[in-house]
Amino acid sequence: MVSKIRGTQDFLDLILFNFIVDTTKKYLMCHHFTEIATPILESTELFKRSLGLETDVVTKQMFTIATQKEEELMCLRPEATASTMRAFLEHSIQTFPWKVFSWGPMFRYERPQKGRFRQFHQINMEIINTPSTWYDAYLITLLDRLFSQRFQLQNYALLINFLGCQADRQRFKTVLEAYLNSVKHNLCETCLVRKEKNILRVFDCKNSVCQEQYRNAPKIADHVCTECAQEWKQVQETLQELSVTFSVEPTLVRGLDYYDKTAFEFVSTELGAQSAFCGGGRYNHLAGQLGSKTEYPALGASIGIERLMLLLEPLKNILPLPQQPGIQVVVPMGPEQQNLALFIADELQNNGLCTDVLLDGGSLKSMLRKANKIGAQHVLIIGQEEQETGTVMVKNMQTGAEERIAQTALVAYLKR
Repeated sequence: MVSKIRGTQDFLDLILFNFIVDTTKKYLMCHHFTEIATPILESTELFKRSLGLETDVVTKQMFTIATQKEEELMCLRPEATASTMRAFLEHSIQTFPWKVFSWGPMFRYERPQKGRFRQFHQINMEIINTPSTWYDAYLITLLDRLFSQRFQLQNYALLINFLGCQADRQRFKTVLEAYLNSVKHNLCETCLVRKEKNILRVFDCKNSVCQEQYRNAPKIADHVCTECAQEWKQVQETLQELSVTFSVEPTLVRGLDYYDKTAFEFVSTELGAQSAFCGGGRYNHLAGQLGSKTEYPALGASIGIERLMLLLEPLKNILPLPQQPGIQVVVPMGPEQQNLALFIADELQNNGLCTDVLLDGGSLKSMLRKANKIGAQHVLIIGQEEQETGTVMVKNMQTGAEERIAQTALVAYLKR
C-alpha cells in the first residue's frame, strides 16, 4: 500500500476547515478586503529576494522544482506575502491602500510535529501602499475581534514588538553584536552562525540556554529613532484605547527578513512548542527588494488554518457550524424500480433536497440498515405496488412512522 507523504494529511471531514475559511472570508469582506488568488508555483528568486538568503525558509525549507532550463528555477510557495506583493507590482495596481486576502496551501520542508506540516494551509491578508501605522493597530484589532468574537477563543495571547526602520536596525545590530560577543560562550552553534549571517534571527532560537541569555539582551524598541518611537507609542496607545490586550515581547522578530517596525503574533499554550497560530507585521521595503523603483509601505498577517483547527476542535459544540441537511434515501426494491428511483432522486435533488439512492440491491432490512448508517432522515421505498400506483412509501427514520405519498406530491411533503 502507498501511504501519504510524511508531513501531509488527509482531510476526511472538512466542516471545521470550511467554517474557518468561510467565516474569515465573510469577516474580511465586511472590512472591505477583496479576495485574490496567486499561483502555488512561483519563481524561486521571488523568495530569495523577499525572505532573505539566510532565513531557514530559503536555506532549508524550500521545495524547489528542477526544470529543463537552469535559469528557470521554480518552487512551491512557502508563504503568500511575497506572492501578493509580486501580483501588486506585476499588475500595476492603482488602488490605495490595496486591501486583499487569499487562502490556500503553502509548502515548507520542516520536521513534522503537532501543528506543523510540510503542506499546510494559511489565510493571508495584506494592506499594501499605506505608510500609516494606524493601520497596524487596525489590522491587529481586526484579528483580535475575529478570534475572540467570531471564533469565541479565550485562551490565547497577543505578543507585539517594534523592529524600527532600516537605519534603526543597522544601528541596533552593532549594539546586539557587542552583547552577543560578551555571552557567546553560552550560545549554541546555530546562534553563533546566525550572529554572523543574520543577527536578529538569534532571537528565534528555541534553545533554553540561549533564551536565558536573550532575556538580558538589549531591546530593539529602546534603540529606535524619534519618529519610530512615536509610531511605536501610537500603536500601543491605540490598541489600549480599543481594549485589545497585548504583551510586549522584545525578542519577537518573526522569521522573515522583510519585516520592519510592527511585528506581532497570536499564540496559545494549547499548541505546544509551535504556539503561534497567527502572525504578521509591517514590511515597508518588500517592493524594493522585488525590484520596484517605488517603495510601497505595507503590512499583513497570516492565519495557520491547521493550528486554528486545533484550538477550535474543543469548541465545536458552541460554534455555529453548518448543519448537515436531512438526507432522503431512495430504496428501489428490485431491478424494475431502478430507473424510477433514479428519476425520483433526480427530481428531489433538482428541488434542493439532499438525496441519495441505493442501487446495489439487497433485502429491505439490509438497505434500511445502510440508510440508517448514512444518517437518513427519510427512506423512500419503491416496490412494484408503488411503481404501479405512482406512489412512494415514506419511512421516517426518527419515528419509524410510514406514509404512502403520491410521487407528484413528494417534494412538497418532504419540504414540510
